Amino acid sequence: MPWFVLIVSGLLESVWAVALSKSAGFTRLTPSLVFVVGLIGSMIGLGYALRTIPIGTGYAVWVGIGVAGTALAGMFFMGESANALRILSLLLVIAGVVGLKVFH
Repeated sequence: MPWFVLIVSGLLESVWAVALSKSAGFTRLTPSLVFVVGLIGSMIGLGYALRTIPIGTGYAVWVGIGVAGTALAGMFFMGESANALRILSLLLVIAGVVGLKVFH
């Protein structure tokens, strides 16, 4: 269960990061509220998961999922570049996250 919660928390990190960019400096209500809810949910889930998952592994996996999810959201929904080197770099991040989980 802690790994599932950690994965969801990492996805919520992507949610709050995208919402933060859409909030226009907290001047838009809906993205600002999504940011707050996503941030709180992400932190609560991370805290829960780190009760049993080692900090180095758990935090790195959480950040990696957030990085990958945010980068993918940027590429798919915000018009950011999706060139071969960016995708390769993203795959390396994902490989690192999987390695941390497998070899923890």
